[in-house]
Amino acid sequence: MSWFILTISGGLEVVWATALKASDGFNKPLYSAIVGVAALASFWLLAYAMRALPLGTAYPVWVGIGAVGTFIVGVIAFGESASPHRIASVGLIIAGIVGLKLAEG
Repeated sequence: MSWFILTISGGLEVVWATALKASDGFNKPLYSAIVGVAALASFWLLAYAMRALPLGTAYPVWVGIGAVGTFIVGVIAFGESASPHRIASVGLIIAGIVGLKLAEG
């Protein structure tokens, strides 16, 4: 259950990071509110997951989910580059997440 909660928390990190971009420096109230709500929920779920998962596993996985998710949103929604080098780099992040999960057992 902790891994599921951690995954949801990482997904909410993608939400708040994307809304942060869309908020135009907190100049758009709706997106600014989404940042606050999603960030609070993301941190709360991360803290909840850390009750059962080690810090050295939970936090890097949370950051990795956020990094990969925001990369995907950036490419799809904001037209950012999907060069082979960037995709390979994201692949390394995914490999790290999988490695931490396998090491956790």
